[in-house]
Amino acid sequence: MAVECLFPWYWLADLCAQEGIAFVLGHALYMKAIHGGKANNDKIDSHKIAVLLRGGMLPQAYVSPAPRRATRDLLRRRPHLMRKRAALLAHVQNTQSPYTLPAIGQKMAYKAKRDGVAERCADPAVPKSIESDLALITYDDQLLHDGELSRVQAAQNHDAHTLYRLQTVPGIGKILSLVLLYDMHDMARFPTVQAFVSYGRLVQGAKESAGTRWGTSGKKSGNAHLTWAFSEAAALFLRNHPAGQHSVARLEKNHGHGKALTRLAHQLARAVYDMLKRQTACDMEQGLHGEGSSVEEPAASLDMEGISLDRACATSWMTASLNAKVHIGLISPSPRL
Repeated sequence: MAVECLFPWYWLADLCAQEGIAFVLGHALYMKAIHGGKANNDKIDSHKIAVLLRGGMLPQAYVSPAPRRATRDLLRRRPHLMRKRAALLAHVQNTQSPYTLPAIGQKMAYKAKRDGVAERCADPAVPKSIESDLALITYDDQLLHDGELSRVQAAQNHDAHTLYRLQTVPGIGKILSLVLLYDMHDMARFPTVQAFVSYGRLVQGAKESAGTRWGTSGKKSGNAHLTWAFSEAAALFLRNHPAGQHSVARLEKNHGHGKALTRLAHQLARAVYDMLKRQTACDMEQGLHGEGSSVEEPAASLDMEGISLDRACATSWMTASLNAKVHIGLISPSPRL
């Protein structure tokens, strides 16, 4: 059974699983490009889907397991509530300007710091407007708190070990680990790390013909929720981690600030992939300095292991190896070095 990935496919996937029928979900974005024709109706579309499936050319989407779909949809609803809350906070701040009121001077994101904000204007209509905003913000806070509690409990029942491993990555907290857990689900469906970062929209496709590159493509191909999660993790990683700040400063020299953050998110995604594939805790030191030539000190990335015998016996390589061992503390430096 092959269908296009529209909203009401959950019940059909569950029915096929119950009856033992193989279910294939077609990627709606890719199928839209394939289904170009003069006439479109259910009969023509069904025939095209059947022909594509028979020829092995049907672009497939991932079928999320039934027990995880509801929690995943609830997680995807959270950004909508956060945007509504941010709009209310911005309206309270912007209300101060037309009436030339002094700045509030405190973060109203915290409930304890909202007292007296509505009474700062003498006009009785203005406090009413601000009070309505603050009441909605307080209600949204309670909704977000209750939703987070239920999501954490559900995630612990589904895969507690992966959830805790994700939280060992610097910059990934409770909410981001939940988003990653439910949108990645099973790392076995990504054969390579390149496939994983491509699915997360952290790399761009290239348009090329006859050896000439004409630009990039595929900006909307992949999971937008993973893109958001790794981008947020990269920004949070920079707050309290000098290693991340040093890495971004090095990348900014060649790529600029915006692309440096994108590349840091890419490195975080690769570290998460390696961690979950190996079923170990995160090693961000290796993730940030694993590219060899881009390391701050070139000798620190060189060692005698993994290189040919001719190179290992050369004088320059012997010196580089000794410098590397001194750098990581295996041997003490000598006056000749």
